[in-house]
Amino acid sequence: MEKEDHILVVDDDEDIRELLRQYLEKNGFKVSTAANGRQMRALMSSSARVDMIVLDLMMPGEDGLTLCRELQTGAANPVPILLLTARNEEADRILGLEMGADDYLTKPFASRELLARIKAVLRRARMVPAHLQLKDSGHLLSFGAWTLDTHTRHLLDGSGALVSLSGAEYRLLRVFLEHPQRVLTRDQLLSLTQGREADSFDRSIDILVSRLRKRLRDDAGETDFIKTVRSEGYMFSTPVQLRGDSA
Repeated sequence: MEKEDHILVVDDDEDIRELLRQYLEKNGFKVSTAANGRQMRALMSSSARVDMIVLDLMMPGEDGLTLCRELQTGAANPVPILLLTARNEEADRILGLEMGADDYLTKPFASRELLARIKAVLRRARMVPAHLQLKDSGHLLSFGAWTLDTHTRHLLDGSGALVSLSGAEYRLLRVFLEHPQRVLTRDQLLSLTQGREADSFDRSIDILVSRLRKRLRDDAGETDFIKTVRSEGYMFSTPVQLRGDSA
């Protein structure tokens, strides 16, 4: 954890907001709180940088899923999100992942578990695993008409338009692009994208692949980049070129 990471807690329960604020500040974080989407937007638009959002799922009015979708839509560098909820339904967990959440924690939870999840999400958002470090000076990975800039983490489509990626989506795409035309099992993808500390749901990789496929659709709504290999895993089927600049 970097010094003074800024966590924004969004929860309509004042007692929970205050408890989380006190606990996280005690553990070295800068903490802001918001009771709803309106307050969240005001804080996000201020000059203060927000490094991560802890977002309650069940709130009156705009719920956590609505706000999660809003935060992930059109953002060049989305803020990592940890969803909190009192519901333990698998469908809710999957939906949260589909909306772009990086992790999911069910209430009631131990404070130490929340702290560990926050630290793990922040590490994953900032670090590229050793497996993914480019072996030369190139930083542009091209496939078809698309280009991923690994310095800025920007994905550009064939027209040069920026396509928003969450941190988890970026890491998965990076894994695929550095292992093209090779079948990767779900366990391998989990290890390469989240490392040993990953605490994943059964279908998290499948949901993440589905999200990435949607990002990579062309104007016709089609993509053939990521193939499902039955009973084995997934394969990025398109050749990938490595370049050092945009020339």
